[in-house]
Amino acid sequence: MPERRTVALVTLGCARNEVDSEELAGRLAADGWDLVEDAADADVAVVNTCGFVEAAKKDSVDALLEANDLKDHGRTQAVVAVGCMAERYGKELASALPEADGVLGFDDYTDISDRLQTILSGGNVEAHAPRDRRALLPISPAERQSADAVALPGHAQDTPPEDLPEGVAPASGPRAPLRRRLGSSPVASVKLASGCDRRCSFCAIPSFRGSFISRRPSDVLGETRWLAEQGVKEIMLVSENNTSYGKDLGDIRLLETLLPELAAVDGIERIRVSYLQPAEMRPGLIDVLTSTDRVAPYFDLSFQHAAPGVLRRMRRFGDTDRFLELLEQIRSKAPEAGARSNFIVGFPGESEDDLAELERFLTGARLDAIGVFGYSDEDGTEAASYADKIDPDVVAERLARVSRLAEELTAQRAEERIGDTVRVLVDRIDDEEGVVGRAAHQAPETDGVTLLRGADDLTPGRMVEAKVVASEGVDLIAEVCTSEGAGR
Repeated sequence: MPERRTVALVTLGCARNEVDSEELAGRLAADGWDLVEDAADADVAVVNTCGFVEAAKKDSVDALLEANDLKDHGRTQAVVAVGCMAERYGKELASALPEADGVLGFDDYTDISDRLQTILSGGNVEAHAPRDRRALLPISPAERQSADAVALPGHAQDTPPEDLPEGVAPASGPRAPLRRRLGSSPVASVKLASGCDRRCSFCAIPSFRGSFISRRPSDVLGETRWLAEQGVKEIMLVSENNTSYGKDLGDIRLLETLLPELAAVDGIERIRVSYLQPAEMRPGLIDVLTSTDRVAPYFDLSFQHAAPGVLRRMRRFGDTDRFLELLEQIRSKAPEAGARSNFIVGFPGESEDDLAELERFLTGARLDAIGVFGYSDEDGTEAASYADKIDPDVVAERLARVSRLAEELTAQRAEERIGDTVRVLVDRIDDEEGVVGRAAHQAPETDGVTLLRGADDLTPGRMVEAKVVASEGVDLIAEVCTSEGAGR
């Protein structure tokens, strides 16, 4: 009997990429591949790249080179690039990085097994030819749901095989994407939609992820039920813009009706919504996010800046006072609500007054987590053509200055939570840190953790009530009050 083929998936970037990797894992497992965690133990290492900003692209290239080194002293025979960077640059990446034995775009995902087998056998798979994926879907959102010929990771339209290995399933229905979990975390992401219709001047994502298209509520519900059966306790809803969910299905308020249904899925303890656009926030959505049992009062708001002039040049809307008013509206309904955001400093034309306005907003916003990035040109974006660029040394100084402020402010916000009682989902047991979990205002990877004290019998997936007794930076330290039934 021939030895089974082995493959490892190395995932970089955001939670959307993690979902795509689990779809690729499901497809490969269904076609007879053995999935291994360590690329050194795999015949093929598949690197799911990120192509958002320069630092992420560098990390992706480094991961590809690291995997390539394994070919000299390990089992690995081939290294293949997939994901956003591969989709965005395709043949250009293949030419610049000959260490990659294949560069595959989203259109290759359906036939990923055949592509990898060809590469492993020494054959040639032509590198992906990039194109503007916004042009592949109709301009009108209402006409997009019938675009079956367009490859959309997480929206697979092909019919899966009947005999599937254990742990692999159509995650929502007969024509849903296959999915196989990679790891055993009690939290998993579910795609609400793909693509984006916004035209922010600094962002290239729509060009390689395409225009916005929602998944049907039944698919999202079905996938959530399947994940609950796999032991998942927290679902994080992801897309490029969750506040637009449903607009191409004829109901822009569809998220407000879907969230209570998701929260009612047996076994799920928490639903978290990420990627919210401030300009698209609605009173009804705020009401659902702040008042629905098992829906985290968590607001991942994409502010990006606060100075009106900078925001207009970014092709965005709002200002300090309107953003503070939005946060006040949220906290009037749920004082404990979590809020986070990312910001760009050094955007072309940003003045010292603009930077001071951003600092004014940050000081008044009381955000739980703040990401700060220095501006850099992105290929194909409008902002890359702007003439009034800030000197890189000035950008670096502003980045350091605002980052220091952000660190101080988020530590203060964590201190404000001392004395609160929080519901914490246990994520992992760490040899050094002990029991590590997350409260409702803490999303995975980005927002800090809660270190639990006073209970030795906790396992990942358990939900507990705990009283916050101290803070360390953005992290909380809490004493367990009671443990609930999740994860038993």
